[in-house]
Amino acid sequence: MTPKGVGTGSLDERITGALVGAAVGDALGGPVEGYSPDQIAERHGGRVHGVVGPWNGDDWPTARPIAPYHKGDGHVTDDTLMTHALVRVYAGVRDHLDAYSVATHLVPDLMTTPRWIPELEAEALPLQRIFLAEKWLVARLHYGHVDPREAGSGNIVNCGAAMYMAPVGLVNAANPTAAYAEALDVAGAHQSSYGREAAGVFAAAVAAACAPGATPDSVVAACLSLAKDGTRDAVEAVCEVASRYTDFESALVPLRRAVAPFDTVGPDYRAPSLGARRPSRLHSIEELPVALGMLIVSGGDFRHAVLGSVNYGRDCDSIATMAGAVAGALGSTVPHDWAKTVAEASRLDLDAPARTLTEVTREIFARDVERRRAHEAAYATLTGNPCSG
Repeated sequence: MTPKGVGTGSLDERITGALVGAAVGDALGGPVEGYSPDQIAERHGGRVHGVVGPWNGDDWPTARPIAPYHKGDGHVTDDTLMTHALVRVYAGVRDHLDAYSVATHLVPDLMTTPRWIPELEAEALPLQRIFLAEKWLVARLHYGHVDPREAGSGNIVNCGAAMYMAPVGLVNAANPTAAYAEALDVAGAHQSSYGREAAGVFAAAVAAACAPGATPDSVVAACLSLAKDGTRDAVEAVCEVASRYTDFESALVPLRRAVAPFDTVGPDYRAPSLGARRPSRLHSIEELPVALGMLIVSGGDFRHAVLGSVNYGRDCDSIATMAGAVAGALGSTVPHDWAKTVAEASRLDLDAPARTLTEVTREIFARDVERRRAHEAAYATLTGNPCSG
């Protein structure tokens, strides 16, 4: 049964729900990222049901020297930092984006402007927090002067581009085909192969979720109509299995089993297989299919979809980011207590990016209408039929 409110809401509400929902999902998933459902249950005495503290408690600064980040306690991770950075790019360009927008606007944003980084508990350049796959943007575009449309080639293939593509879906609200195309262009500067494909499909999912009357099934149908190769096969396989379940607890193992043939990382998330994250037409990132699967299991309910994603483990901050964005765009309510805790702990105004993107989205749509009408008029002149188009 579809929860109350799903498929309803104004543009402003859908954008706010998606962006706040993505941040909340990210913060809830961060502290248990990289672990299995069994490890999570053992560490927390059962399933995670909200904001929790760091995996290693007060030892978090030294427990993992390669990643000394304060994950937990409501802190957002790089998924949200990158999402908000992309919103700032839209605010500057105030039109549709492409790979050159990443080089011209996103890369300088990451390199030059210190911002509050919750996991570092300090002001720092976003570049100092983002993962190596995202630092690739700076290495290739700023230092390597690579053509932005091709800069993603050679990077590890992961969810790094997909995780922050919600704004592209929102700018193209209710038009998944346009969202898919724009995200593929933007993501070309960052990713290739199924990592780039996932970015397009995730943006399409968010756009489809914004359509009046949208449901989890209609979102998945839109994704399947656009997705290619292993990404399409993975989404189809996972969502078919998900349709048999209505609670995340019973779905955790079946969803992992369904996505495993398409996932290159392998059974041990912290010890990737030899073929991990290499380009392929047969494979898919794990995060997007599982996020859509949890959307189906939950019937679109935000709390259920996000908690399922969090307790799935592995790259669960990104899974919960995606599930939270789509459920929020569908109109499912983001729990106020979660949003308040995350905003205060991360020292972020979670509503501000949504207000900005709503304003920009309206401007872009008005510009799109002007462009479309100009094309219709030109076509009518070409065909000698003033009524054509």
